[in-house]
Amino acid sequence: MPIDSFGRTLDYLRISVTDRCNLRCVYCMPSGGVEWKPHESILGFEEIIRIAGIMADLGIRKIKVTGGEPLVRRGIASFIKTLKTVSGIENVTITTNGFLLNGYLDEAEKLGALPDGVNISLDALNPERLERITRSTAPESFEIIPLFDRLLEKRIPVKLNCVPVRGFNEEEILPLAALAKDKDISVRFIELMPLGSAAAFAPVPGGEVRALLENAYGALTPFSGVPGNGPAVYCKLPGFTGTIGFINAMTHGFCETCNRLRLTSEGFLKLCLSTDQGLDLRELLRSGAGDRDIVRAINEAVAKKPRFHNLSEVYGVSPAEGQHPNGMFRIGG
Repeated sequence: MPIDSFGRTLDYLRISVTDRCNLRCVYCMPSGGVEWKPHESILGFEEIIRIAGIMADLGIRKIKVTGGEPLVRRGIASFIKTLKTVSGIENVTITTNGFLLNGYLDEAEKLGALPDGVNISLDALNPERLERITRSTAPESFEIIPLFDRLLEKRIPVKLNCVPVRGFNEEEILPLAALAKDKDISVRFIELMPLGSAAAFAPVPGGEVRALLENAYGALTPFSGVPGNGPAVYCKLPGFTGTIGFINAMTHGFCETCNRLRLTSEGFLKLCLSTDQGLDLRELLRSGAGDRDIVRAINEAVAKKPRFHNLSEVYGVSPAEGQHPNGMFRIGG
């Protein structure tokens, strides 16, 4: 199992299958979308499956399929079906904005390719606020909410991800949290990180979100019963069926327990979302490298995984130093 130089066990791989997205969220995507890339610059599904197999042999057990928006890539359901058959991989989940999820689930059910969990990114229920933050005329949130029940009926865990952005969706925090009152879902609030276009916007700190929730719904109490791959801290609210989660990368940090690597759609294995350190796996694959050579290169790269991200003062970095040109859409969410 990959262990970095700080003794952290790395068993979780986030795989971006595309930079493209059908939305243009202000904190993630450029307003004009991403630059066109030739097909050959993106890893083929067969190449990703090979990498997944090598990583599984190294000890990766959990995979998150992400993007961009992964469901815009043709053949994604068949790919996930194959990915779930890779020996050693125990858990395959997806992150999606949800607007293409209904059609994907129709195909996935026919193929027997349902994921082991679904994270749905939804930053507003109000149509005007949703359109403003996504810069898109997209299906409204009421078309996504019923999918929660469809997933839960299939015993697929549902997590809703919201990124509070000052001046855009603070008023949505309470309504979004309320979705967990009667549904057994996890509503998670993720602190905005200064990556790409997000650096131009102000975050709403997790502590402020917590105070809003407690003022409206009562005391939050720690809860450890939510399965997951990442750093979210979960709580229960009085009378709520589901849970509330916090991912406070900027004000608290959790690098000490980081367990993840990221594979970009172009085949670059990123060691940390805040640096350009990593390994060009596409070059290795296409130059004819054998699995043993690739394993050796991955182990050498993993040894260089940084101790902390450099995005905030929580790890001794000023905000100006911690701004990075690459948005989340380029680095697998």
